[in-house]
Amino acid sequence: MNRLWMLTSASAFALCLGAQANAQTPWLTTVEQAVKEAEYIRSAAEALINAQKLSPRPEIEAAIKAVSQVAGKLSESPGYKKAAAGAPVVAETPAPAPAAAAAPAAAPAAAASGPDELATLAKDSKQWVSPTGDYFNQRHSALKQINADNVGKIQLAWQFSTGVLRGHEGAPLVVGDVMYLHTPFPNVVYALDLKDPAHQIIWKYEPKQDPSVVPVMCCDTVNRGLAYGDGKIILAQADTTLVALDAKTGKVAWSVKNGDPAKGQTSTAAPHVFKDKVLVGIAGGEFGVRGHITAYNIKDGKLAWRGYSMGPDADTLMDGEKTTHLGKPVGKDSGISTWQGDQWQIGGGTTWGWYSYDPELNLVYYGSGNPSTWNPKQRPGDNRWSMTVWARDLETGKAKWVYQMTPHDEWDYDGINEMILADQQIGGATRKTLVHFDRNGFGYTLDRVTGELLVAEKFDPAVNWATKVDMDKSSATYGRPLVVAKYSTEHNGEDTNTQGVCPAALGVKDQQPASYDAATGLFLVPTNHVCMDYEPFRVSYTAGQPYVGATLEMYPAGKVLGDGTNNTGNFIAWDAKTGKIVWSNKEQFSVWSGAVSTDGGVTFYGTLEGYLKAVDTKTGKELYKYKTPSGIIGNVITYESGGKQYVAVLSGVGGWAGIGLAAGLSKSNEGLGAVGNYASLANYTALGGVLSVFALPN
Repeated sequence: MNRLWMLTSASAFALCLGAQANAQTPWLTTVEQAVKEAEYIRSAAEALINAQKLSPRPEIEAAIKAVSQVAGKLSESPGYKKAAAGAPVVAETPAPAPAAAAAPAAAPAAAASGPDELATLAKDSKQWVSPTGDYFNQRHSALKQINADNVGKIQLAWQFSTGVLRGHEGAPLVVGDVMYLHTPFPNVVYALDLKDPAHQIIWKYEPKQDPSVVPVMCCDTVNRGLAYGDGKIILAQADTTLVALDAKTGKVAWSVKNGDPAKGQTSTAAPHVFKDKVLVGIAGGEFGVRGHITAYNIKDGKLAWRGYSMGPDADTLMDGEKTTHLGKPVGKDSGISTWQGDQWQIGGGTTWGWYSYDPELNLVYYGSGNPSTWNPKQRPGDNRWSMTVWARDLETGKAKWVYQMTPHDEWDYDGINEMILADQQIGGATRKTLVHFDRNGFGYTLDRVTGELLVAEKFDPAVNWATKVDMDKSSATYGRPLVVAKYSTEHNGEDTNTQGVCPAALGVKDQQPASYDAATGLFLVPTNHVCMDYEPFRVSYTAGQPYVGATLEMYPAGKVLGDGTNNTGNFIAWDAKTGKIVWSNKEQFSVWSGAVSTDGGVTFYGTLEGYLKAVDTKTGKELYKYKTPSGIIGNVITYESGGKQYVAVLSGVGGWAGIGLAAGLSKSNEGLGAVGNYASLANYTALGGVLSVFALPN
C-alpha cells in the first residue's frame, strides 16, 4: 500500500475505474474476506487522501469517491454484516480539503462507510469518539501502553484552560488528530490540534445564550459533553438549543430548539449519536418539566420522533399490548393511569443521563428521573413512567419494554444513570445484559432483550430505605423495592422530618459513569456514601419556577451506621452476575468522576478534592495519584496520538456535590441539601476549569 502514497494521475484513474466496476457487481465475500478487504480499502483511502493533500488532482478525487463506492458495496455484503458486530469494518474517507485551504490540523480520521459509521470509529481505541466511549457505554479502552507496572511513572504532559470557572462534567472527544472540548455555561467548544506540540486552537464556538437560563439550571451550570457523527460535532446548549457544528471549521451546520427555558426546561446531558440519529434528553424535573427523549436526523436536524416519560400512549410511544413491564403488557395509556387527574402533565421523569444502543437489537436504552414534586403526598400512585429503564426502537422510538425501579419515589432517586450493555454468563448461559447502578442504591442486571430482571442487590451496605427488591416472580410485589416504613417520607407525611435515610437524594451513585472491564468481568463504580434527613412540604406549580417541595440535610453515612467513619465516597468493583462488591476503596469525598478501564489492567478516576487516581483493576490497589488544579467531576478518557497513549480529564469543581463552592452557597440545607455535607471541600480545592493530560515520559 505504500506505493499508493505516490499515485500518478494514470494509476489513480485506473484504480477509480476498477473500483467502479467492482461496485456494480455482487459482492460474495466471507467474514474473513470482509475483514481483510475492509483493511485494504481503509489503507487505500488513507493513501489517496494523503496523495490529494500532496498534489490535488481531479483524478485522485475521483478515485477517492470510487473507493467510497466500494466501501459502501462491501458494507452490504453478507460477510460484512456478519462481521459488523465484532470485526473491523469498512473505512470511507471524508471529502478532501480544497487545494487552497490551509488548516493547522488534519481533518478527522477517515470515517466509516456503510450503515453505521460511528460504530466502526469506536473500535479504534486510539480515538474517543462518543461521550461514553462506545455504543455499549462500557467506558473501556484496549490501549495498554500504560499498564499496572508503569502507570506510577506517568507525568503531566500538557494542560489547557477552558476559561470558565464552574463545574466541569463530561469529557472531551478525540476524533483523528483533533480533540473537541466543551465547557459549562456558556458552553464554549474548542477544537484542539493534537499533532501540534502547543495544541493550537483550530476553531472555537461560543454560543450567545440568554443568561436567564442559569437560574433554572438545577445543581450547577454543567454540561456533560459533545457527540460526533457525520462529520459534525453536536452540542446541547443549556438553553436547549441542539446545534451541529462542522467538525473541520466549527461553522453551524444546523440547529434546533429542543425545549423552553421559560418553562424550566434546560439541557445538561451530552447528546448521543446512534447511526443516523442524534438523541437528546431534557432537564428540569425540579421545575415540573415532563421528561422526553428526542431523536433528530443527523443530516439536517429534522425531528424523527419524541417519546415522553408519561402521558397517553401517543406521547409515550407505547403499545398497551406489545410494550412489557417485567414480562407483562403495560396496558392502555399506562403513562397516565397511575397519576391523579392531569398531574402527569407536570410529572417530571426527565432524561438528563446517558444513553446506550445495541445495533443488533436496534434498541436504545436510558433512564427517566424523579417524578415532580419531591413531596410524595401530592402525587398518589406509582407515577409511571418516572424512575424507569426504557428500551426503545431507534428508528421509531416505540417502547419495547420498561422497568420501573422506584415506583412512587419518595426520596428523589432519579433513574437516569447510565445503562451498561455487556454479554455475561449467568445461570450457565450467556445473557445479553444491561447493568445499571441506580441512585436508590441497588445495582440491577436485566436481560436487555426482554427486560427480565436478573439481579437486584445493594451496592452500598448503608442502604436502608428498602430491605430488598422482591425477586419472587409469583409475588404481587415482584420487581418492587420493599420499603421500610421508618424511612418512608410518604408514610411519615408532610412537614415531618424523616431522619437517617440512606442513601441521600444524590444517591449511592449519581450520573458519574462506571466502567466495565470484560477481562475481569468487573464493573468499576464511583459511588457516594451519604445519608440524609428529608422533610416534604406542600408546593404549588408555576411554570418556570422551582417545584421541589422538600428540605434536605445530608451527612456521611457513618453517622447512621455508627461505625465511626466519616468518608462520603467509595470506589468499588462490582460483580453484576452475583450482585456482590469485589473490592472497595474509601474516598474522603464522594467520587463524582467517571471511570475508565484499560487493557493495561489499570482503571482511572478522579476525586472531588482534585486527584487523578489509577488503581489495579483486579485488586483496587492504588498505583498513582496526581493533584490537578481543581476538584474533578469530569470523566477520565484515554487516547493515542503520535504512537503515545495519553490519559485526559477535566478538573473544575462543582456539580451537585460541589455546588457550595461553585455557586458560593453556605447554608447547610442549600443546594438541595448538599452544601453542609461538602463544606470542608473548600479546604482542599478551589474553582477551576482545566484539562490535564498525562503520559509516560519520553
